Amino acid sequence: MTRRALANRFSLAKRGPWLRACVPFIALLWLTQAASAAEERDAHKSATVTVIKASKACFSDTVEVFGSLQPREEVTVRPDREGLRFTQVSVEAGDTVSAGQAMARIGPADGGDIAITAPVAGIVSASTAAVGTPATAQQPPFRIIKNSEFDFVADVPAADLLKLAPNQPATIRVIGAGTIQGRLRSVPTAIDQTSQLGQIQIAVTSKQRLLVNSSGRAKVTTGQSCNVSVPLTAILYGDGNAVVQVVKGNRVETHRVDIGLMSAGQVEIRGGVNEGDTVVAKAGALLREGDPVRPVPLGDSAQAQ
Repeated sequence: MTRRALANRFSLAKRGPWLRACVPFIALLWLTQAASAAEERDAHKSATVTVIKASKACFSDTVEVFGSLQPREEVTVRPDREGLRFTQVSVEAGDTVSAGQAMARIGPADGGDIAITAPVAGIVSASTAAVGTPATAQQPPFRIIKNSEFDFVADVPAADLLKLAPNQPATIRVIGAGTIQGRLRSVPTAIDQTSQLGQIQIAVTSKQRLLVNSSGRAKVTTGQSCNVSVPLTAILYGDGNAVVQVVKGNRVETHRVDIGLMSAGQVEIRGGVNEGDTVVAKAGALLREGDPVRPVPLGDSAQAQ
């Protein structure tokens, strides 16, 4: 063996222990670089998704019905004597009267008038009285809506009737009158055999001028539930199940959820997602379990646009 070969062998022998000690560190460095490269590749492949935090909210359970405004009680006003004519008329339809107020006067042509007075307070809903015309009980000259009280009357399917109970609050939108408030006054104990509908009465509690027979829509609040809430757009349906896509560690997790009530574009989640979870705001079928993503909070996403 040459002198040079002997020198090389001697040099390697001296460095052997040092090289063996460095192997673990070299391997760790290589693994770190490989993981970093994989993360970089994932970052390039990741889809940018808009996310929101699941939060607590309260939802109202409602029954929606369509109906019309009707007088709760209408009282007819008749003359006590026949054969007389109106000599004076003091009120007309739409006027408000108090109990005992003179509404008209009747009498013979030669004088001796008799006053016709309001038996109850309320709104005059109809009047046929006119000076010079006969006053007869067969055609009541006045009708009064007692105490100016109205009911919103609606027919309700049997399934919804089971949710209703007296005194539940209601919000009513009436054509021409806007939004008024009320409370459920009467719920039937039986339904029509043919239509399978039952009629309810909602007592109108708002004090404003209303028109008999005005149509409208009422929402009766039957209960309330407070739970985790996510946007309706975060729900994905498939195979008969509802799922929400949750982001953890910049990867997608698909959670089956039990949904409840809905209101104003939000959905109650009764199970499957926790308060504070990061949820994909607009769920998409292209995202799969384990997919890498770049989450952007909803507010930041809007500003970026």
